[in-house]
Amino acid sequence: MKTATVKQLKDELKHNSTEELMHLCLRLSRFKKENKELLTYLLFEAHDEAGYIENVKQEIDLQFETINTDSYFYIKKSVRKILRLIKKYSRYSLKKETEVELLLYFCQKLKDFKPSIKRNVTLTNIYDRQIAAIKKIITGLHEDLQYDYTMALKELEE
Repeated sequence: MKTATVKQLKDELKHNSTEELMHLCLRLSRFKKENKELLTYLLFEAHDEAGYIENVKQEIDLQFETINTDSYFYIKKSVRKILRLIKKYSRYSLKKETEVELLLYFCQKLKDFKPSIKRNVTLTNIYDRQIAAIKKIITGLHEDLQYDYTMALKELEE
């Protein structure tokens, strides 16, 4: 089966009634957890971005608390899992400010994590890559936001 392009889908959806669109959305939400999560964000959380960021930060805190610290292998797996969650939640929002906030929070949590990530090259590389990603995203933001996030980044790098 060949998948339709976004334009084709958009054109076809224009011809549907509100009732049909609602039915399609509900049917779509049944198939993938990510579809349901995106729909939840769009319907309930998109209007309150600050609240959304706080909810994601709480989720990050919870994930960091459950990390198995028996070996660096388990720590690396858990850190990568947390990073995947952050990327997914950032994609839902489509706002670069949200992504920067979440990545800064992640880096702060990783920096303060015990045992120290400085003893493991892979964890240090993950941290460094996220710092570089934050810097890249910051360059595309408004000047005032650039200044604020650059200050937060400098605090993190100290």
